[in-house]
Amino acid sequence: MKKILLSVVFTLLSVFGFAQTEWAADPMHSSVNFNVKHMGINFVQGRFDQFKGRITTEGANLDHAVFDFGVEVNSINTGVEMRDKHLKSADFFDADNYPAMSFHSTSITKDKNNSYILKGTLKIKETVKEISIPVTFGGVAKNQQGKEVMGFQTKFTINRLDYGIKYDPTGAGVAKDVEVSLYFEVVKQ
Repeated sequence: MKKILLSVVFTLLSVFGFAQTEWAADPMHSSVNFNVKHMGINFVQGRFDQFKGRITTEGANLDHAVFDFGVEVNSINTGVEMRDKHLKSADFFDADNYPAMSFHSTSITKDKNNSYILKGTLKIKETVKEISIPVTFGGVAKNQQGKEVMGFQTKFTINRLDYGIKYDPTGAGVAKDVEVSLYFEVVKQ
């Protein structure tokens, strides 16, 4: 009887110890930003104002986490309406045919301190490519409403030509490399 009771207790502990936790992006405390060199002498900065993100974790850390994020292309914002319209056109993102970009993780590995290496697939237009990005885990806290929140950030570079964004293929006017910076606060669901 003792053995059965202990088996039940250990089973319950293992189930609760590995219970999955869902987290959703808080758009008021998150941002999706980019930075691209213009004519080799300056940088144009922009952001996407509409995005969604979900993380599934085993507890309150990023170990074994699964990331799913999407960005609405029509929400691009560089602060210049004419440029934003051009970026939405077929020259760049072709938002009419490809209204969203997405990322889905395939693995995450703890690096050192609060750093991780996140691997997954990034889809822009019809191109899906595997990428590895560094993630810095900011930790977990309670927000003003008493809800548990988690923070993380990442910065990485992609070559826009790899994703079918072929405008100015020489990179003389608009650089090939685009620096992406993501800052996310996610709320426990």
